[in-house]
Formats: sequence, structure tokens, C-alpha cells
Amino acid sequence: MSTAHESHEPHVDAKSGRTTTGHEWDGIRELNNPLPRWWLWTFYACIVWSVAYWLVYPAWPLISSTTNGFLGWNSRTAVEEQLSDLKALRATSSARLDAASLTEIEKSPELLALARAEGRVAFADNCAPCHGAGGGGAKGFPNLNDDDWLWGGSLPQIEATLLHGIRSGDDAGHQGNMPGFAGVLSRPQMSDAAEYVRSLAGLVPATDPAAQRGAPVFKANCAVCHGEDGKGKVDLGSKNLTDNIWLYGGDKATIMQTIAQGRGGVMPAWGQRLPTSTIKALTVYVHTLGGGQ
Repeated sequence: MSTAHESHEPHVDAKSGRTTTGHEWDGIRELNNPLPRWWLWTFYACIVWSVAYWLVYPAWPLISSTTNGFLGWNSRTAVEEQLSDLKALRATSSARLDAASLTEIEKSPELLALARAEGRVAFADNCAPCHGAGGGGAKGFPNLNDDDWLWGGSLPQIEATLLHGIRSGDDAGHQGNMPGFAGVLSRPQMSDAAEYVRSLAGLVPATDPAAQRGAPVFKANCAVCHGEDGKGKVDLGSKNLTDNIWLYGGDKATIMQTIAQGRGGVMPAWGQRLPTSTIKALTVYVHTLGGGQ
């Protein structure tokens, strides 16, 4: 009996003098230390705080709603109010841009700052995926920072391009595209024409034999759009070939690919998607990136 009784006596840790929980793992015992007093009071305070939070704020879901709490406040309503205030503020700004012409906007420091701020946001949301965050463009997507414009870089021209797009299906949009000449010219003719185009940009000497052979090929097939001087025509959206600014690349292989297969980039008609004030803001923003005419 005494042996059985002693086996139920709590084990006392010799070093700390405290009892253990009675569990043992691989010779390791767990001390039965009481929780610190500060921890207990913190725990009780959290319980009180949670009950108060439940009573004051929305907490419990019901069948078709939730408990509103004594304050009647919730973050969704607060966000909706803030969005409503922001919408009203933007409506005022948009009305000012709607009422002003593009020229008036650029001449007014206040309206210009407003248009650039709104245009920067709209550009990031709608234009940056193709033209880059800073308008620097990419292969097949024009750089909007330089002074090389396919369809013109004046305020009215930029606005028209934004409104109606390029080969977008809008009847008022820009429609010009470059046909492929693979079925018209032989490969040697396309090679010579490519060298002539490179000579126009100063990449090869004008006296280069291939460039000289390509001159009549260019005149017979390309000059009608690009002009005999190769400087392009804004009305047709044809590229200026003399400034060494390339939309697809100025190496011979890329130019030959362009001649053989043609080019026909597209751009959406943003006038069908964005309000007038945003179109104006984008027009001014793009015009002031550095290459506006």
C-alpha cells in the first residue's frame, strides 16, 4: 500500500524545487510553473476588450445582414464615403478640363498641372503596357519622348489619335498600313532597298553599291508613301526613314523583314472607353513628355 501511495506523490524537481506535471519524455520532465501574474491580467483584459469590441462594432453575421454595433460604424461605409468625396472632387476637376481647350490648358499653369497629374495616372492605367511607364516605347510601340511622330505630334493630332485609334475599327481612326512586298520584289531587290533605307539614315554610305541599286527600287515602290526624300508623310502615318529612329529596328535583317511582310500596328480608340476630360489630360501629358510639336 505504501508503495502505491508513494507512486502518486508529485515529483519535485531537485534543482528548482517545483513540482512537475508528471509527464516524462526520454528522461525530460515538464515543470508545473504557474502563469505569470501580468500574463493572466493581460489575458483577462483581452477578454473584456473583445466583449466591448463585439458590442461597439459590427461583429456577428445574421441571415441577411450583421449586427451593427452601438456606434453604427463600419469600414465599408467609410470607404464608400471617401470614394464618393473623391468622385465629387474629380468631377470638379474634370469639368474644368472639359470647359477648357487644349491650348488653354497648356497656357494655364494650374490647369496644366491638373492635366499632367490626371494624365499621368490615366497613362499608367491605359497606355504604359504598350508604350512603357515613361513613354519610352518598345519594339513595335512608338517612343513618345522623341520628336518622331507617325501621325503628328501637335495637340490636335495627338488628341485625334487617342480618340479614334489606329486601325481600331473606328471609321475616323488612322487606317494606313504598310503592305508586304515579298510577292512584288525579289530577295536581291529587297536587300538593295534595305541598304538604301539604311543609307538614308546614315548607317551606310550613300555610295554603297547595294544602296545605289536600291534607290530606283525605293523610288518605284516606297516613295509614294515615304516620299522621295524618305522623310515620311504624317497624313499616311508613314515613317521618317532619315532620322535613325526605328520602330521595329534599323538592322538590315529587320528592315528586310519589314519590306517583305509589311507592318500594321494597332491602337485602341480610347474615345470609346475614356471620358473627354481624361482624353484631354492624356493629350496634354503625352504632348509634354518631351517631343510634342
